[in-house]
Amino acid sequence: MSKISFVIPCYRSARTIGGVVAEIQDTMASLPAYVYDIFLVNDCSPDDTYEVIKALCAAHDNIRGISLARNFGQHAALMAGLRKSDGDIVVCLDDDGQTPANEVGKLLEGIESGSDVVYASYDNKKHSAFRNFGTWMNDIMTRTMLGKPRELHLTSYFAARRFVVESMLRYENSYPYIIGLVLRATRNITNVPVSHRSREVGTSGYTMKKLLGLWFNGFTAFSIFPLRVATATGVMFAGAGFVYGIYTVVKKFVNPQVPLGFSSLMAAVVFIGGMLMIMLGLIGEYIGRIYISINNSPQYVIREETGGKESADEDQVE
Repeated sequence: MSKISFVIPCYRSARTIGGVVAEIQDTMASLPAYVYDIFLVNDCSPDDTYEVIKALCAAHDNIRGISLARNFGQHAALMAGLRKSDGDIVVCLDDDGQTPANEVGKLLEGIESGSDVVYASYDNKKHSAFRNFGTWMNDIMTRTMLGKPRELHLTSYFAARRFVVESMLRYENSYPYIIGLVLRATRNITNVPVSHRSREVGTSGYTMKKLLGLWFNGFTAFSIFPLRVATATGVMFAGAGFVYGIYTVVKKFVNPQVPLGFSSLMAAVVFIGGMLMIMLGLIGEYIGRIYISINNSPQYVIREETGGKESADEDQVE
């Protein structure tokens, strides 16, 4: 009998996580071929999310609660849950009820059909325009820099085989990016169509700052494509400057009365200087992240665990 581990990062979900857990329980009752457990990771939510998680753990033996010491972000919270899970298949989904837990059977069927990872895809997403824009930009980034196939849709609702999860857990640096870790482990990935629900409570926790941070994690941790773009741009400008220099010299010899253009020269200097600063900033971003990783900055810090076997160390650092 296969075991399914559900991993759910939780943030501002005190009013929704109970419904998500109940839906998982009802759905798994109709799938007797599997046993399951649930890992709820509180990402230092400012409301009483962890109190709700503790109540759920007290009521059900197969639910585990993990509380992080500060807000580390969704991907770090997922990594914390993945490290605690031991299922043959791991299913990750959201805490707000928008990802339909009652359709998990479709993802499991995809795994049983031979796929290593199965992502839910939505015909009609119920996110806000801002979130949909962020998803579109993330899709472009993953296709360009991580080599994601165009036809593959990546979402926060997916199922993965155990060996894929173990491969992901070998990544111990400070900036986890789940999509990059999955694509690094396997390309045997498929989509299954599921419905997407409207958010009933609250708003998305993703701000523009968090989305930008997520994109930076993706291309600085798993791709050197931006550095190659910077190199190609530098070569292009160097070549253009060389050609323009030859043109200026020839023009001066052909018509000595033509004055050299100060305005065009300043425009070129300012433009090229700006490009150089952008490239240096990009290189600095890579170097800064390397520095933080060398200093062993943790992906997350667990403050407390509840449910099942309690952690002996309340301040365990991963």
